[in-house]
Amino acid sequence: MSDGTQHGNGAADGPGRPGTPSAGSSAVVVGGGLAGITAALALADAGVRVTLLEGRPRLGGLAFSFQRGELTVDNGQHVYLRCCTAYRWLLDRIDATGLAPVQDRLDVPVLDAEAAPGRRLGRLRRDALPVPLHLGRSLATYPHLSLAERARVGRAALALRALDPRDPALDTQDFGSWLTEHGQSARAVEALWDLVGVATLNAAAGDASLGLAAMVFKTGLLSDPGAADIGWARVPLGELHDRLARKALDSAGVRTEVRTRVTALSTDGNGTWSVQVPGERIEADAVVLAVPQREAHDLLPAGALDSPERLLEIGTAPILNVHVVFDRKVLGRPFFTAIGSPVQWVFDRTEASGLREGQYLAVSQSTAQDEIDLPVAVLRERYLPELRRLLPAARGAEVKDFFVTRERTATFAPSPGVGRLRPGARTKAPGLCLAGAWTATGWPATMESAVRSGVSAASAVLGTLGRSGAHLPDLFEEAA
Repeated sequence: MSDGTQHGNGAADGPGRPGTPSAGSSAVVVGGGLAGITAALALADAGVRVTLLEGRPRLGGLAFSFQRGELTVDNGQHVYLRCCTAYRWLLDRIDATGLAPVQDRLDVPVLDAEAAPGRRLGRLRRDALPVPLHLGRSLATYPHLSLAERARVGRAALALRALDPRDPALDTQDFGSWLTEHGQSARAVEALWDLVGVATLNAAAGDASLGLAAMVFKTGLLSDPGAADIGWARVPLGELHDRLARKALDSAGVRTEVRTRVTALSTDGNGTWSVQVPGERIEADAVVLAVPQREAHDLLPAGALDSPERLLEIGTAPILNVHVVFDRKVLGRPFFTAIGSPVQWVFDRTEASGLREGQYLAVSQSTAQDEIDLPVAVLRERYLPELRRLLPAARGAEVKDFFVTRERTATFAPSPGVGRLRPGARTKAPGLCLAGAWTATGWPATMESAVRSGVSAASAVLGTLGRSGAHLPDLFEEAA
C-alpha cells in the first residue's frame, strides 16, 4: 500500500514559479514517475529548460490509473501520512491538495477475524496530546493485545525512539530480532508492529532493516502528534499524477514526451550530455536519471558510480491488489485493516472509480511474494470468503466483478544491508544525477521517498549549473 494554500494555474503565480524558463541552462529528466515529475518541476521553476522523457504512454510511474469498462481503477491503493512533507509539497505544486486530503486525526479500524463477536473491532487513533501520550489511550484500550503485551509495546516504543536511524549499524540488523529482544510477542508483532510496518516497508519485521523501521516508526508515530494521520486520493491517481502533473509541467514550460524510451546516455566530457531516443538525440547541460535501479544501471555511463553493480543487488518486493465490486454496500467506513486473516488493508474506492451502483473495494496486499503469480481463480477462492468473514453485509451480496492487479517490482526490498547499496543523487559524472525512491533518501520505497529524491536531484543539478535552489522545499528534517 504503499501523501495549505493552493496555487493557481498560471506560470507566474508566486515564488518558485518564474514563468517560461530562460534560454540558458538545459536538462533532460529521464522517467516520468513521481521522482521525475518532481525533478522536472523543480528545475523548471529555477529557470532551467527541461525535457521530460517517459517510455510509457502516461506519467505517474507505479501510481497510476486505467479504465476497466466504466470503472477508473488505480493499479494499487496508495496512501501517505501527514509527515510526508515532500509528497504534500508536490500535491500543492500541481494544485491537487484538496483531492487527496488527510484525516483530521489518525483513526485506523482494526478487525480481528478470529475474535469473538463484540471483540473484533479495535482502533488505533490519537488524542490531541503531546508525543508519546497522543497514543496512550488507544494503546491502553487496544483489545487485540493483552494488558502485559500493551505495557511491553510501550516500553519498546520508548526504546525505538532512542535509536538513530542514520546509524549504519542499524541497517545491518533486522527489525524482527530487535522486537524479540525487546519483549514483543508474536501476537504484538502481528497486531501492531507489522500492521504498520508491512504497509509502509513492504516487508515483515523479520525481513526489514532496523534502520528503515526505526525511521518509519520514529517519524510517523513518535515525532509529532499528527504525523501519522493518513491521506489518500479521493479521485483516480491518474487525475493527480498524470493529468494535473502534466498540466503543471506544461505551465512551467517543460517539454514532456511520453512513449519515448531512452536508449543511451553519453557526454562529451566538456559539460554537454547527449540523450538518445528513437529518431532523435537531445543535448543538455545536465541529466536526471529517474528510472528503476536496474534500468539506471543499464543506462549509466562507465565511471559514473564507483560500484554500479550494487544497483543490481538492491532487491525488489511485489504488491498485489485484489479488486471486488459488490452489488450493494458492504462496508460502512472508508477503510479498515485486518489481523487473523490473509486480508491486510481494504479501501472503499466506489466514488473515486465512478461506480454508480453497488460498492467497489480494493484489497491491498503487501509482501505478496507467495501470491503475486497465483491465478485469479485461486485468489478469488482465498479472498472472497475472507471478505465475507470480516464483513457480514458481504455474505449475501453478489459479486459483480473480481480482478487483480500485480506489481511484481512495486518497491525495493528494505532488507538489512540495503542502506549501503542505495546511491545518493550525485554521480561521479558532472551533470548526471539519480532520482527514484530506491536512492538514498533515508525513507523506504514510498511516494514520499520518490518526491524527496526528485528534490535532491534537482538541487544537485542546480548546484552543477551554478543556479540557486532557494525555491526548493526544505524537506530534510531529521526524525525527532
